[in-house]
Amino acid sequence: MPKTFYITTPIYYPNGIPHIGTAYTTIAADVLARWYRLKEGQSFLLTGTDEHGQKVEQAANAQGIPPQKYVDQIAETFKTAWKRLDIHYDDFIRTTERRHVETVVSMFEQLLKQGDIFKNYYEGWYCVSDETFWLESQLIDGKCPNPECRRPVEWLKEEDYFFKLSAYQEQLLDHYAKNPEFVQPETRRKEMLSFINMGLNDVCVSRKGLGWGIKVPNDPERSIYVWIDALINYLSAIGYPKDEAKYSQYWPADVHLVGKDILRFHSVIWPAMLMALKLPVPKMVFANGWLTMGGCKISKSRGGHRDLMGLIDEYGADPIRYFLLREASYGEDLDFSETALVRRLNGDLANDLGNLMHRVLSMIHRYFEGKIPAPGPFEAVDLELQKKASAVFAELDESLRLLKFREALEAIFARVVAANKYVDATAPWKLFKDNQKVRLATVLYTLAELLRILAVALHPFLPKSAESIWKSLSIGASIESASSAEFDWGKLEPGTPVDPPIPLFKKVEVSDAL
Repeated sequence: MPKTFYITTPIYYPNGIPHIGTAYTTIAADVLARWYRLKEGQSFLLTGTDEHGQKVEQAANAQGIPPQKYVDQIAETFKTAWKRLDIHYDDFIRTTERRHVETVVSMFEQLLKQGDIFKNYYEGWYCVSDETFWLESQLIDGKCPNPECRRPVEWLKEEDYFFKLSAYQEQLLDHYAKNPEFVQPETRRKEMLSFINMGLNDVCVSRKGLGWGIKVPNDPERSIYVWIDALINYLSAIGYPKDEAKYSQYWPADVHLVGKDILRFHSVIWPAMLMALKLPVPKMVFANGWLTMGGCKISKSRGGHRDLMGLIDEYGADPIRYFLLREASYGEDLDFSETALVRRLNGDLANDLGNLMHRVLSMIHRYFEGKIPAPGPFEAVDLELQKKASAVFAELDESLRLLKFREALEAIFARVVAANKYVDATAPWKLFKDNQKVRLATVLYTLAELLRILAVALHPFLPKSAESIWKSLSIGASIESASSAEFDWGKLEPGTPVDPPIPLFKKVEVSDAL
């Protein structure tokens, strides 16, 4: 069985309901998964929830419910949010599932057996909120150095298990040198190289006395450190180590999408663990920027975020998906503003794309009884638009290979703008008035065919809107089953009835937004 393109999101910590920040990475992953299904016929998108650790235990205790009941409730809110945003994940992994626990224990035992995990005493500053140990030199005013935390730390001294990270420093550096796209964007790659070159210390991989976690094999007093537990989800979800066929089909992951605040775990500790187990490392780890509001990171724990469900209710899933991936280059921070969202909705989506669809369908109904006309000879202006349409697949493929979502959308909307200019240049209403029926048929067929190709190109980004355009052209199969062959010119059959035009997007008054 051929290798399937495997995309992962970070698994999200269930310390609150999902917000627009968590949606950002998940939408990007969904676009990639949809694109590779379209291009290669299959892909595999994994997301889920990271359900162990002291913070979860404390949150459950505060509500007076068992931790398992607490995480069950939160996991459902994530599934609901992703459904409403049209996220078509292939698997939703939860770290409390048996399949995950078994994989974690198996990998821990193997690392312990071969000496890459060993027992030693740890003494240092520990942040409960981040579930991270810090050196004294890293503290800021005696508090956690994470700018999104800055909470007090506590001194811990206990006997724990450690992973021999220091032994893999040179192997990591060699991998970075031979695989320049392993960590992206380039600025993050340089940061991680600098971190490795400063010298790697062995890392603590267990905690003593923590009730809510996966127990260390043959040592029930200790639980496996939540970050080590969480990283292994990428393998437990694909059947490792029991299901060799499934593992071989998906691994190595083609891209891990993560927030820049957890890049060190994914680009240093995780690949070192895999190297220790003699397993392939992921092909790419891509760190997206933060979604901010007023310059501050949107965070469940710190508040200050807009209700995700409320945003979907007000604007719909597609405008949110479009705004997040068009407003800034992926990898950079993006400051979220409802005013900017509304401008994108009213301008790019309603005025440009929605108006194009409305014009084309209206003219087909007005001039050809609502049926796709048979084209006559194509003129230079028609062929120029066809050329633009034919080039869009290659442009999208190159942009999405590099996770340049903004550039991909710019390429699509350049065709939307070109089509609207084509309408103005060819003036179908004038052709009708002058009784140039053959030329009019050619122009409207060209526009309808471009609209069909735009629907295919837009589907990974705006699934509902793309489906609406597709259905309006009375194409039999669902757009979900479309392949890259749909980018070929001339697929529309003359005589096919089209639907009457309906508004694709509802405009919103800018003054109504924040």
